[in-house]
Amino acid sequence: MATQLWLIPLFPLLGFVLNLLLGRTLGRTFTTLVGPLAVLAALGQSVWACIALWSGSAATIQETLWRWIHIGDLQLEVGFQVDPLTALFLLIITGIGFLIHVYSVGYMADEEHYGRFFAFLNLFVFFMLVLVLADNLLLMFVGWEGVGLCSYLLIGFYHEKISAGEAAKKAFLFNRVGDFGVLSAVMMLVVYLGTLRFDEINAQAGALGEGGLSVTLITLLLFLGATGKSAQVPLYVWLPDAMEGPTPVSALIHAATMVTAGLYLVAKLSFLFILAPFTLTIIAVLGTVTAFLGATVALTQTDIKKVLAYSTVSQLGYMFLAMGVGAFGAGIFHVLTHAFFKALLFLGAGAVIHALHHEQDMRQMGGLRQRLPWTYATMLIGTLAISGIPLFSGFFSKDEILWSAYSSPFGSPVLWLFGFLTAGLTSFYMFRMIYLTFHGSFRGAHEESIHEPPMSMVLPLIVLAVLAVFGGFLGVPHALHFLPNGMEAYFHGSFAEIELHGSVIEELGLMVISVVLALIAWGLASRRYRNGWPRAIDPDSLLAGAESFSLQNWNADAVYATMVVRPFHHISHSVLWKTFDRYAIEGLLQGVAKLQRTGGYWLQQMQNGSVQHYATVFTVSTFLLLLWSQL
Repeated sequence: MATQLWLIPLFPLLGFVLNLLLGRTLGRTFTTLVGPLAVLAALGQSVWACIALWSGSAATIQETLWRWIHIGDLQLEVGFQVDPLTALFLLIITGIGFLIHVYSVGYMADEEHYGRFFAFLNLFVFFMLVLVLADNLLLMFVGWEGVGLCSYLLIGFYHEKISAGEAAKKAFLFNRVGDFGVLSAVMMLVVYLGTLRFDEINAQAGALGEGGLSVTLITLLLFLGATGKSAQVPLYVWLPDAMEGPTPVSALIHAATMVTAGLYLVAKLSFLFILAPFTLTIIAVLGTVTAFLGATVALTQTDIKKVLAYSTVSQLGYMFLAMGVGAFGAGIFHVLTHAFFKALLFLGAGAVIHALHHEQDMRQMGGLRQRLPWTYATMLIGTLAISGIPLFSGFFSKDEILWSAYSSPFGSPVLWLFGFLTAGLTSFYMFRMIYLTFHGSFRGAHEESIHEPPMSMVLPLIVLAVLAVFGGFLGVPHALHFLPNGMEAYFHGSFAEIELHGSVIEELGLMVISVVLALIAWGLASRRYRNGWPRAIDPDSLLAGAESFSLQNWNADAVYATMVVRPFHHISHSVLWKTFDRYAIEGLLQGVAKLQRTGGYWLQQMQNGSVQHYATVFTVSTFLLLLWSQL
């Protein structure tokens, strides 16, 4: 069964080229056709490759295009591969990506740079496909860097806004910190294992020894790259600022591309990470901290997109918590369900913003339930899913992570406790967003012009809402027993596996109290926000201080400014420029120039055309030579 894997990334690459070169000339109709169809073609080819994988006997489909690098024993090809993990990501990227492209047709209809937007969107999908299809770490790094470039271009799409340019630069620079880690790990793998192919790394990982210094250092460096790309503490602050880009871009980054890359990297090399218990502990702790921190910040945000952005930071923390306790399948399962409900929530927020003429402040919203019934219904489904309400997709994947955090040999009750508290916070801030946006009375202006968005925007919401409801049934926990756990069977043998401890009663007990907490949080949000924007908290109270601390993102930007930006600025300005550049570099250059000027002056004086002067120089020189010969 011929799969032609190279066609999968080729289609969106063609879309990028055609839209960039011909978009302005051939008009919006051309762009409207090429942009989404390029991703639809990639989706069709991805489905074909997945069918070939699932119907064949081989665990992996390989395709080598050409020899790339041959240095000593290191040989690398430009080659693609599809295994169960890659197949799942292919469907997420192209499936969710296609829906976002269709949605963008309506959302960006009035945009002046319509063709450029779709060109960049196609390019984003192309690089993400290269990233997940690559059969070696170096080719994956090409996609990794390309995704970073596209995020820079799309976050700064409204380049006339200073804030958009600053956000794009911030995303670019924070990701470069992580890239340093990946490149360093690449070099170490070449030295220690002599290969960068994923299958060979996983096969030879045991040679590094369990818990050894080399494997620990390599996995820590890889995780540094993941923290940058997937917005984990301490490199998470770029993601909320990425909201400066158009809303479909936010949906694409948060649900289908970019932020899932770090998780993909860790899962792809699970056989390497499982040998480094110290690294797994670091991943689990930082993932838990990120999940909790992101949820506490989302509690107080007034910008509807910022609520969802911090929510993504928090949910990514959940996924890394799963990775850190060795439950790689559970983490990837949450990637899948999160792609459904987070894309739905972002596109729903975009529909609200579109209806309110680009108003994003929830203080200017309220009472939109009757005006935007489809948007309200679908966003409510997304909220139920992310809050872990039973039978919605997020319930199944989140419960599996919490149970793994509790029962894994790499887990602990403390990790579970913070994951449990984060689940309650998630329910509270999500229903807060729903009540402030859709319930109570409208608090903004131009209420009469508010209407549901066009069908090109509504249809993707409906499709994603269906997936957000039923997607979780792919991984029903063993404790419920009414359906087999399809995700576990699907990933069998794909990841390093661990044995969970604990009884069914314990699992059911933890599941019940998690659901009760989510319902209590829902009730609290309803009580405070159901009737509109609540009265301000007493500014002198402790709660007001906590609210301000949360609203300012735990003062993370101020901490970065104090500990990183200002010291670097001081070193650059006072030491490198005023001292080293001015006195060392510039002084050296000035000294050379002065020496040349002085030498030129004396040479000029020696050749001034005066015979008496030449005779004097000749006499003095002769005398000095005679004197020197007598010494």
